[in-house]
Amino acid sequence: METKEILARIRQLTKPGAAADPALIGDLRHLTDVPALLEAGRLLGKVPADLLGELKPLKVAVTGTFTASGVAPLLRIALLGKGIAPEIHVSGFDQLAVDLSSPSSPLAEFGPQVTLCLLHDDWFVPAEWDDVEVLDSAVRSRWSMFDNLVGAFTERSGSAVLVHTVPLSPVEMRGVVAFDGRAALGRTWRDLNSDLLGMALRRDRVHALDLEAYLVDAPVRLRDERLYRFASAAWTPEVEQVYATEAANFCRAFLGLAKKVLVLDLDNTLWGGVVGDDGPSGIQIGSMYPGNAFREMQRRAVQLRKQGVVLALASKNEATIVDEVLETHPDLVIRPADIAARAVNWQPKDHNIRGLAGQLNLGLDSFVFADDSTFETQLVRGSIPEVTVVHLDGDPADHVTALQRNGSFDVLTTTATDRERTALYKARAERTEFADSFSSVQDYLRSLDIVVTVREADEFSLPRLVQLGQRTNQFNMTGTSHAEVRTREMAASSDHLVLVFEVADRFGAEGIVGGVWVSKHDDRWLVENFVMSCRVFTRGVEHTVVQHIADRALSSGVSRLEADFTATARNKAAAAFYPDAGFTQAPGGRFTLPLHPQPQIGPEWTTLVVERESADV
Repeated sequence: METKEILARIRQLTKPGAAADPALIGDLRHLTDVPALLEAGRLLGKVPADLLGELKPLKVAVTGTFTASGVAPLLRIALLGKGIAPEIHVSGFDQLAVDLSSPSSPLAEFGPQVTLCLLHDDWFVPAEWDDVEVLDSAVRSRWSMFDNLVGAFTERSGSAVLVHTVPLSPVEMRGVVAFDGRAALGRTWRDLNSDLLGMALRRDRVHALDLEAYLVDAPVRLRDERLYRFASAAWTPEVEQVYATEAANFCRAFLGLAKKVLVLDLDNTLWGGVVGDDGPSGIQIGSMYPGNAFREMQRRAVQLRKQGVVLALASKNEATIVDEVLETHPDLVIRPADIAARAVNWQPKDHNIRGLAGQLNLGLDSFVFADDSTFETQLVRGSIPEVTVVHLDGDPADHVTALQRNGSFDVLTTTATDRERTALYKARAERTEFADSFSSVQDYLRSLDIVVTVREADEFSLPRLVQLGQRTNQFNMTGTSHAEVRTREMAASSDHLVLVFEVADRFGAEGIVGGVWVSKHDDRWLVENFVMSCRVFTRGVEHTVVQHIADRALSSGVSRLEADFTATARNKAAAAFYPDAGFTQAPGGRFTLPLHPQPQIGPEWTTLVVERESADV
């Protein structure tokens, strides 16, 4: 698609009364050169988000120690490509210290959900220095100042903050003529970058991007000296593009929009050759090229699985031959235990991917499909635009890089539940097969021996609860999430109750699958939000949890339980829950459940276990 055509479509959207063009976002991938991306990003800043399809809103602030206005249009393009409609505030030149220190700064009044702090080397390096010890002292002083600014800002604002490592310009490095002096300078600089990365480990709501590492593989200049001296632009547009891409990946992770499933082809993707033609012993996999490239692909797929990504197969092959290879081939890294679901047959791959989505009970927008075939990738891209498609063309040695490039699976943190996800989805498939043997849903549910364990959120379960709030769309009763800082405040407050709950049955434990945020008032308790993973839908789990909350509220002496609900495009599956549990809704108001007489909500086929319950006063 021509660049001119795409830019013309964007200009059309800026006109009054323009018709929506949701296909535009997918077509933005055809823009590859930075000047075109900059122009498109600036134009899209004038386009109403509702003309671009169903997108997740996000308020992002950009502040820095240099002129950073070029980052915003590139960031806008990157965020739109990830399904996010950004509202972006850009501060002026070198406003970072003011932005982070002043409660009344324009950035603070903007109220960002995410704040990007852009740093450059000259902000840390004194204007004149001729001794590495003097330099080290100056850098440490600036670092301490920045650390304090960020800490105070996050505590005051509740915004997530993204910092990054700072590349040292060649001009600064080569200003030292002695090799031992350069070594000392390099050590000082690496200590600074190590501290910047360490902020993410020390401070809640602070996250770090290793920009230095990303630039190692990018053939770009750090800065144009003329533009730096003329306009204080510390980065070239190409560096701004690298940063914008990775910052957008962070924002997607912040909103819980990371992809969950990697669907892999087999022939010429996980091994070289066609197993149906070459036979199990004839495929290319092992220690020599190109077999080692395919082995590395398998190793990286298993690495993703261990971090919570669900692996599935979609291959046009005979299932018995594939089973033989997966179970017995001595050089394979990936094994049947790593695969949560598979579609190995001769059906079209778009059909099979839809089937996998149904089997796993996950939305197609959570899928990534990787295949070497141009035909198959184009088919899926055209038929199921929600699926992220990775075309593994070219040298197999580059396949891993192609798979990782988009950051589709990036998350803020991984939890124990993430690492056990493959087993959880395997158990789901077993439940589906088991259910087919029963004549009624009630008989099936009784046979599962469902146990719902409820406990108050603690330091160990809070990360998983926050993650669920960000990721869950279908059973999210308000369509939003409580920020981590607010969740922690509520968990520590006697005027609130924050619960997590787990589910287990005859097929195994599901781990933490949901949470509830409750505020306590003299005459009522209010369920501010209730989120639950879609993988435990229709088992009566949510009814059991609300029964527990109602019982606790009644024992505390209040007369009613109230609940907030906001309808969204994605939580339609949850819309009937409160009425089904006995709540009534005043026109345009909250749902209300009287506690006299004591309501009976929980189904008889679940068993409730309550751990570490505190007194409610």
